[in-house]
Amino acid sequence: MTNSDKVISRKDGNVGYLVFNNPERRNAMSLEMWESCSRQMAAFAKDPDIRVAVLTGAGDKAFIAGADISKFGEERASDAGVRKYNEAVEAAYVSVHDFPKPTIAMIRGFCVGGGMGLASCCDLRICSEDAKFAVPAAKLGLGYGYSGVKRLMDVVGPSFTKEIFYTARLFDAAEARTMGLANRVVGNDELQTYVKDYAATIAANAPLTVDSIKFIVGEALKDDNKRDMKRCDELVNRCFKSVDYEEGRSAFMEKRKPAFKGR
Repeated sequence: MTNSDKVISRKDGNVGYLVFNNPERRNAMSLEMWESCSRQMAAFAKDPDIRVAVLTGAGDKAFIAGADISKFGEERASDAGVRKYNEAVEAAYVSVHDFPKPTIAMIRGFCVGGGMGLASCCDLRICSEDAKFAVPAAKLGLGYGYSGVKRLMDVVGPSFTKEIFYTARLFDAAEARTMGLANRVVGNDELQTYVKDYAATIAANAPLTVDSIKFIVGEALKDDNKRDMKRCDELVNRCFKSVDYEEGRSAFMEKRKPAFKGR
């Protein structure tokens, strides 16, 4: 699909892959990469063929190992530069968190700082046994905004969120699984095939059903007075009125795999 030096997107059937391609710096993120993430996720959202998005890092050392400090001199040397950078980071997070289709973070190696932030925006996190997670803000004296803390807390809960921030240490894959941060932990050599098969399984299911569940779960995490219950009901009714619902019933009766169209 779209290719640049540091972020690459491609399609494999109904699955879109977004690859952060800065392996010499463990895929540390620059302003350009954050901005590219937002643009390419927006393109995925508009593509009717894409039913699942997988985010991952190039190479075998890292998903994303935080920010590219070598770029700070040119990107964050002024108050205006810092604001622009922070806005680009938050926009990238929102582009993933609010993506209307399922998202999977495929994580091997280091997932640190901004990498943890982006991974926590995904619906599912599948990692290799050598994956390592951390938010080192407390070791750097950095503040961490409400939105990022809330997104992580929605995944692991308040106690583990505090532990992650208080200690600022590296957590291994087994600990991440215990926290609920990692949905699955698989062998290092199995990760790519496992995620490909997992994404294909999701993509083969009824898109209207899957996407409605994503929306409804998102609404359930909001305060009562901020939930769009009308939209939740509309999405459920849309499923029951869909061609895919007819296809699903027919396939079940005929003992065959359904061929869903997303309508």
